[in-house]
Amino acid sequence: MKSLLLALLTVLPASTALAADPEVPYPTGYRHWHHVKSMVIEQGHPLFEAFGGIHHLYANAAALEGYQAGKFPDGAVIVFDLLEAQRADSAVTEGARKVVGVMHKDAQKYAATGGWGFEGFAGGDPTKRTVGADAATACYACHAPEKDHDYVFSRPRD
Repeated sequence: MKSLLLALLTVLPASTALAADPEVPYPTGYRHWHHVKSMVIEQGHPLFEAFGGIHHLYANAAALEGYQAGKFPDGAVIVFDLLEAQRADSAVTEGARKVVGVMHKDAQKYAATGGWGFEGFAGGDPTKRTVGADAATACYACHAPEKDHDYVFSRPRD
């Protein structure tokens, strides 16, 4: 019985820490940051169901340093702005915002996910979090193969 109680006491602090994952802040004013790149994911792409549409990536000043150095400092924020792709009259234009995805670097706060906090805000609404405590499986698992690039897929354009 004593060993069972001791085992429970060692597990409880870990589970409490996991339940209290720090929230990633909404990136106010991100559209005024540096535009890293844009892309369109169309039907037929393996990620279309989750990420189909027009993507714009923005980086704050700290993230720009990270792109140049290959390692991102604490305070770096990368925003993945995903919008519907509207097709009409032989043109593709932006439709409604689907999600604002955020990567926020803080090596200590987000140590369990490569030093990055991940969050998605449905429709760009700061009150509608879509990732929360699922960051390890919803985001980090996909970014893990990019460890050599500090878990970041995007590369800046010249």
